[in-house]
This record gives sequence, C-alpha cells and structure tokens, in this order.
Amino acid sequence: MTFADRLVLDWYAPRLTPLTAVLAPIAPLFRAVSAARRGLYRAGVLKSERLPVPVVVIGNITVGGSGKTPLAIALAEALATRGWRPGIVSRGVGADSLEPRAVGADAVADAVGDEPVLLARTGFPVWIGGDRPRAARGLLAAHPECNVVITDDGLQHYALARDVELAVVDASRGLGNGLPLPAGPLREPRSRLRETDAVVLLGGTVTGAFGREFAMTLVGDRFFRVSSRGESAGAEAFRGPGVHALAGIGNPQRFFDHLKALGVAATCHAYPDHHRFTRQDLALSDATAILMTEKDAVKCTAFADDRCWALPIRAVVDPKLFALVEEKLRGSQVARDSGVPGHQGAADI
Repeated sequence: MTFADRLVLDWYAPRLTPLTAVLAPIAPLFRAVSAARRGLYRAGVLKSERLPVPVVVIGNITVGGSGKTPLAIALAEALATRGWRPGIVSRGVGADSLEPRAVGADAVADAVGDEPVLLARTGFPVWIGGDRPRAARGLLAAHPECNVVITDDGLQHYALARDVELAVVDASRGLGNGLPLPAGPLREPRSRLRETDAVVLLGGTVTGAFGREFAMTLVGDRFFRVSSRGESAGAEAFRGPGVHALAGIGNPQRFFDHLKALGVAATCHAYPDHHRFTRQDLALSDATAILMTEKDAVKCTAFADDRCWALPIRAVVDPKLFALVEEKLRGSQVARDSGVPGHQGAADI
C-alpha cells in the first residue's frame, strides 16, 4: 500500500489515527490559505470571469471522486430534453497537457484524461483545460449554439463565475474525519455546503444535514466486453469462480459493493483515482473474467483481452433537482438579457 492509499484510508477512519494526528497541526494553515484565497475573490482583488451564458458548477468539498461525472451527464441530458444546448468543461485530470482543447468521443484517455472521454461519448461538446475560463471560451467559440456550460468539478476554481453550484457528497464516506487537508479530506469547511444551491447525496437518505439535499443513485447491471463494445452480458454471466474486479476511482469500494449487490463475488483490486492501468495490471493468470468500471476501461482499451468487461453506470437523480437548476438558469438568463449583474454570493465569487 502506498503512502497516498494509507492517507486516504486514515482520512475516512472513524477517529484520528497516528498519521492524521501528526498532520493535524498543519490543517489550520491550509484552511487559512484557502479562506484567504476565497476572500480575495469575494473582495474583487482576484477577478472571476463571467461568461455570456449561464454556468453550472458540479463539485465537492472533499478530495476524490463522489459521482460528479455521472451527475454532469445526467444534468446535461435533462437540460437538453428541456430545450437547452449544454456544453461541458472538465479539467482533464491525467491529460498529457492542461492546454484548453476539444475532446472527441474517439479521444485517447492518456491524452485527455479518463472522465473527459466518458463525457465526450455522450455527444455533448466537451473541452478540457487547467484554466476553466479559457476552456469555456474555447468551447463557446467552437460551439456558439451552446447556451449553458456545465463544469465537471471546479467548485474551488473561482476564476470562473458561476450561476449555479451543486456539491456532491458520497454518503458512504461522508466528509471523513472532518479535517482540512492534509489531516483530512476537506478542501473547504463543511459550512461551504450550505452556501451552494444544492447538495446531491450519492447513495444516502436525504436528511437535510448538509443543507438543501437531493438524492442520487448509480445504476447499471449490464457489462460490455472492453475489446468489443458490441458484445454485452448480464451480471449472471459472472457469478462463477475466478472473477476479479479492478477499480481506480475515487471510492473503489462503491464499485465492489455494486458488484456484490448484483450477486457477483469477485476478488477485488483497488487502485488510486485516475490510475493509469498497464498490461501488467491485467496479468491475472487465474482470472476467468476481469470486471472494471467504464472510467477504467477507457484506459485499458489498447491492451484489454477478452476476459475484460466494463460496467457502464448512469445516475438516477431526484427530478426536483433539475427543476431547481432550470429555474435558476432562467433567472440568470433574464438578468443577462436585462443587463442586471449576477447575484453576489457563494455562487458568484
């Protein structure tokens, strides 16, 4: 186990561990720097760029994955059915360059990152870039038909002004030990959640503990062969011996629990989020089948053998969330048309 893996486990332990206790004195410094940076944006010392179209930011306050990409896809699809023309912007974690550029459905994950490939396969215009405003401007220049931009991640990227903020929380892990980096997983304090327009709770019961909450679940029960997407199989095909499961996502246990719920008993192998898989990772001599997430599969296409199968998932979200987002987008659109400045607050720093 690497140091990073150990640290993540300790962040989500029920109490302080020797490692997080050693790091705890540094945490207030991170919190102070983070608060000071945000304060500079609030005061206008650092400038946020406002686009000519509304922006929806989907992010979280913890390190790691929590279901942001499936939510971004679900939101884009929901808005499209309501007459909007969404474009999507992502940082492109794992890309070979952070320069803003378009991502096609046939892009290579090693070049643009794993999540952007999944986003591009939806058919919506997708751009990546470390500089979100530049990436968004590039997207709008290439696709002037887009009238709303959705950013997959970027809650703390205040250089891009936003009209709607959605924060995703993985209910199975919550906010861990509740401490800021590096002693805990928090990029911003828990109170930040109540400043967003909504908190989307992945796999949990809505209680209002984090503010205005909406439920989301991830569903999927049919696998496709990685080397031949045209061939698929149900979960029952993998209920025999010799099945292995790989996951390089923010919370690998979520994928393993999903397989268990499907009746698949697999030998599980967890990797860090955005892990770059190699042929050696798939060299499991006793495996009759190797199951993985679709996010991991896009990085294994070039060397996956016939034993490799991926499980696509989709987000099922409380439709009231989409109604809320559209209501706020309409309000932002009217404000732009009338020349009224956007509202000031957490969603417009």
